[in-house]
Amino acid sequence: MTKGNDMNWYLGVLQKYAVFSGRARRKEYWMFFLFNVIISIILAVVDRMTGMFSEASGVGVFESIYGLAILLPSLAVAVRRLHDTDRSGWWLLIGLIPVIGAIVLLVFLVQDSKPGHNQYGPNPKEAAT
Repeated sequence: MTKGNDMNWYLGVLQKYAVFSGRARRKEYWMFFLFNVIISIILAVVDRMTGMFSEASGVGVFESIYGLAILLPSLAVAVRRLHDTDRSGWWLLIGLIPVIGAIVLLVFLVQDSKPGHNQYGPNPKEAAT
């Protein structure tokens, strides 16, 4: 990834659409997250402006399609991020526990990479330098 173009972090995750093995740097995960939030906000505005937003369900058509399209890459990058902190991807399921699970998962996702090689592969931060 080039250091100058943050959009490459987003596109890189999409290129690894369903890759659940390996490790993902903290920056890769959070840049992907940031771009998803921005795109979702834009699509929500477009849905409302075009009348594609359903008050009854609380979602719009374009936003729903986008959400489905990025579901698998979002899960994959989250699993790789957990691998980077030397945790199994199954820890992602802790997010299903209301409030506490989401907080624990957030703490795991913001932690720095475990240095060196682990059971999931080499440290991507060290490979990038």
